[in-house]
Amino acid sequence: MTADTLDDLFGRLEQLNAIGAALSSERDINRLLEKILVAVKDITKADGGTLYRVAGDEKSLRFEILRNDTLKIALGGTSGNPISFPDLPYYDEQGKQNNSMVAVYAALHAKTVNIADAYTEEGFDFSGTRKFDQRTGYRSQSFLTVPMKNHENNVIGVLQLINSIHPETGQVVHFSAADQSLAESLASQAAIALTNRLLITQLEELFESFIGLINLAIDEKSPYTGGHCERVPILTMMLAEAVNETASGPLADFRMTDQDRYELKIAGLLHDSGKVTTPVHVVDKSTKLQTLFDRIHLVDTRFEILKRDAEIDMLRGQLALRQSVDQSAEAKLQEAFALRLVQYDSDREFLRRCNIGGEAMQEADLQRVSRIGSGYRWRNEAGEAADFLSAEEQDNLTIRAGTLTQAEREIINHHIVATIKMLEQLPWPKHLRHVPEYAGGHHERMDGKGYPKGLKREQMSVQARIMGIADIFEALTAKDRPYKLGKTLTESLFILGKLKEAGHIDPDLFDVFIRQRVYLRYAEKFLDPSQIDAVDESRIPGYETGSYSKPA
Repeated sequence: MTADTLDDLFGRLEQLNAIGAALSSERDINRLLEKILVAVKDITKADGGTLYRVAGDEKSLRFEILRNDTLKIALGGTSGNPISFPDLPYYDEQGKQNNSMVAVYAALHAKTVNIADAYTEEGFDFSGTRKFDQRTGYRSQSFLTVPMKNHENNVIGVLQLINSIHPETGQVVHFSAADQSLAESLASQAAIALTNRLLITQLEELFESFIGLINLAIDEKSPYTGGHCERVPILTMMLAEAVNETASGPLADFRMTDQDRYELKIAGLLHDSGKVTTPVHVVDKSTKLQTLFDRIHLVDTRFEILKRDAEIDMLRGQLALRQSVDQSAEAKLQEAFALRLVQYDSDREFLRRCNIGGEAMQEADLQRVSRIGSGYRWRNEAGEAADFLSAEEQDNLTIRAGTLTQAEREIINHHIVATIKMLEQLPWPKHLRHVPEYAGGHHERMDGKGYPKGLKREQMSVQARIMGIADIFEALTAKDRPYKLGKTLTESLFILGKLKEAGHIDPDLFDVFIRQRVYLRYAEKFLDPSQIDAVDESRIPGYETGSYSKPA
């Protein structure tokens, strides 16, 4: 063996090692497949090649990547050009092995096929190759077809190389024994890299499916939160990408890798996973008196009882006056009864309005609820005289804003504690280690008055602060909540601006959210047209205008 031959061999071995390292680090399947084919082409000095993968039914080979340097053909992979060729079946219509196709033969028998000249080779059908050559003017000559076997010795694909080019003469030559050995070695490395990548992808898909199951469980408990679990991750990623594109200002150094994106996406999907522990009657509480049902109907029944008792009292009084024939006194009793009915109806309608919940209750309203609750008396199911409203009912009907009592708000707030506790139990791999922090921080505030840990801005990651804005904006605009209608963009951004001024949300992220029109892109995907009004950004509280640019 000459020195030149040894140098070439060592050079190709070094190239093989470098290729193996590159394959093991590639995460994208299409890029990985492309790297495999290009690497084998380069190391064997082939003019063209095709990579096939075993189809899902394991009964055919599917074209994945096709390259030919002379004809300048690039199909599949990252080329953007799809491959329209049909799959190569393992068996013919009679169920016999399709051994006439060299790629199928290599896959079925797990054997390498090295052909010096396709036009003179016997035993294989190269009629399709000849037609291709006639159409393009190409001359397909030498073929090297190598099965890709995984760690279980199963064929998962086939590498087929065409026309080995002599480095000095430029002539098409037979693939040498060294070429075949290197191609088989690389095919083995490639099969392991591809199998590992597919296993990782399958595990990621399985993991995301489990997350989907959790969100489905929340959705089944309450249709009002299922949409939230879906939309918040999307809005989170939209804002994160906008920040990633910012080239100036306080957030100019924020950049995300693909792993960073995946980590944030998973955190977004899991940010409310603790809601599986939240009682459904609290999550779905659409009125103040709702538990398993809206208890305002019990209050209605009590008013009917008051009316009945008032009518009985009036009739008894009139009956007592019949002996003295005092028609005037009877008429007064009738008038008093009518006034009581009017008052009862007025108070009942008032309590119905209170039960709906709103932005705020006035002090006079609170006092009226208290007056009704303890001022009216009725006989309960035990026949005992009781206050018209129980203490718990009064507590609910005097909620100043919304439909939740303080105790119920604490139950709702506990979901984030449950989320953190659940997520911290999982053995997160290194590239997902921040998921609990990102998911668990979306209810913290920049001024340290949030929950559950009372973190301040400098104690939180940018990702957690991003999720906080996404969570609030989705809640403001959501149209599927039981206790309110979705707000317009102008209303939502006004409230968000006030929250910025109050130290609730990150001011720099808020500015990017407005400046990059993240709110509008989100609205166009998820809001009703009636919610998408013309936003005057100059009127948004706390919005800082300025010239921020995207990276070149």
